[in-house]
Amino acid sequence: MTSLMPNRRGLTAAILLWLGFGAILLSMGRSPICECGSIKLWHGVVQSSENSQHLSDWYTFSHVIHGLLFYFFAHLLWRRWNWFGGKPAIWALPIAVLFEGFWEVLENSSLIIDRYRSVTVSFGYEGDAVANSLADIGWMALGFWIASKLPWKASLALGLAFELFTLAMIRDNLTLNVLMLVWPVDAIRVWQGGG
Repeated sequence: MTSLMPNRRGLTAAILLWLGFGAILLSMGRSPICECGSIKLWHGVVQSSENSQHLSDWYTFSHVIHGLLFYFFAHLLWRRWNWFGGKPAIWALPIAVLFEGFWEVLENSSLIIDRYRSVTVSFGYEGDAVANSLADIGWMALGFWIASKLPWKASLALGLAFELFTLAMIRDNLTLNVLMLVWPVDAIRVWQGGG
């Protein structure tokens, strides 16, 4: 069975893409690190100016889930449906980095920043620091690697556990984040705000 993990060329491509997205975000005027002047491993206060500015936060769990999902889709494309005609699956991770990096660029555009401010409880959201965006891509890659090591049922259980854990801890998770961006529900926004 073909491995979905990259060889040296695939890993080099993933790293170059990762660095490229960092350069794109810097060229967009994103701050390299938190405006507070420090880089923390963890910042756990969602409603603060330092959210999405450090190496990990409550939304890190969502990025790990992205990796689990990207691995699942790569499995379908390469192994189950053979879309790439037996070509090496070593490009699955670089493609996942491409998708995650594209999201990080889009998430830090005025279109999405304004959308977050207008339809979610993230009223003061200013976008991510570049360090946070690059860490988010790294967390996705970790999720991809974890999925390559676990049976699919364990990956599914881990993803569901992360969703339920963040829902209980901060009243938000990947599912609600996507829902509120695409189809905002006032009752959910009120509940997320503590009402």
